[in-house]
Amino acid sequence: MKKLFLFPVVALFLASCSSDDNNNDPVITDPVNNELITFGGETNPLEVGGATEPNQVYVDLSGTSASPVIRDSWDLGFYSGSEFRIIINGAVRMAAKQLETTDITETVEEDISVAVGTFDSANMAYVDNPQGETFGTAFGELATSEAEAKVFLVNRGSEVPTTEPAAGSSNVAGDPRGWKKVKIWVDGSDYKIQFADLASVDFEEVTISKNSQYNHVYFNLGNGEVVQVQPQKDSWDMNFTTFTNEVFQGDISSGAYFYSDFIVINTLAGVTAYKVEGGQDTFDAFTALDVVPSEFSDDQRAIGSEWRNVTPVQLYDDVFFVLKDSEGNLFKIKFISMLDTEGHRGFPLFQYQLL
Repeated sequence: MKKLFLFPVVALFLASCSSDDNNNDPVITDPVNNELITFGGETNPLEVGGATEPNQVYVDLSGTSASPVIRDSWDLGFYSGSEFRIIINGAVRMAAKQLETTDITETVEEDISVAVGTFDSANMAYVDNPQGETFGTAFGELATSEAEAKVFLVNRGSEVPTTEPAAGSSNVAGDPRGWKKVKIWVDGSDYKIQFADLASVDFEEVTISKNSQYNHVYFNLGNGEVVQVQPQKDSWDMNFTTFTNEVFQGDISSGAYFYSDFIVINTLAGVTAYKVEGGQDTFDAFTALDVVPSEFSDDQRAIGSEWRNVTPVQLYDDVFFVLKDSEGNLFKIKFISMLDTEGHRGFPLFQYQLL
């Protein structure tokens, strides 16, 4: 169980704010008196890493902690709950397509349609459901034997780029990480995975065991190793990340598209949230009595991109969010900036308060 500690912040580090985000910087009162906590400054850094956004950052509001991890350090997440499901790394634009063969030794060809950002609604079949449900995954329901398991063509997406873009721009998709063929099935209480290069007749096989303390166990197809990514499942609420979402033109889907400056919430651990219309005065006056329970959403995109705009680059100063964590604690959250003092993206700043 998470224990709730509220640490007073001695100063609010508004040096990370930019007038490009908000024409009227909010007036913030003494946090020692009103228990406002700020993330994104020197006291509570987020370490997203700038405009290339090299890190995913997991934030625990009640624990006042943030855990960064390099976002291209993993490929697959093996669900540790009651079901057997696999997620792919949407933070690097991964995609996966089921093939007809069950033979991992067969040569497989690349397929450029198995990708994010093709502006074709059909590519939604190759990515995980962006809402975050366990059943809406590219790998779908797993076979229960090696003989039945189909091979998947896996586009590993893009590396974290090394070239910093101009102020106000983002550069979040680097060189291709390549392709793999992958076969996964349920083996008793474990997962079994076989994987190889597309033209290889040889393959590696690894057993992955669930860990009930975490939402997923993460695996890197490049080095064949289990890697640590998320904190324990009840120890984070929000994840600052790049993200594979569905994009629309009007009411028509244009398929999977890659987003920067995105926030997902930990719905698998029961975290929910919703948006409130109102500026700084409304945020300051908002109390637990104003919370509307029916508004809470279990879509992991409940915050998503609703706190900022990228064309033009600006922060929305007329909205804030209410979040309920896995222990039932209620927080109000308002974003202060998404830029540093020189106008570079990847430097989010927000304040929050326990209700």
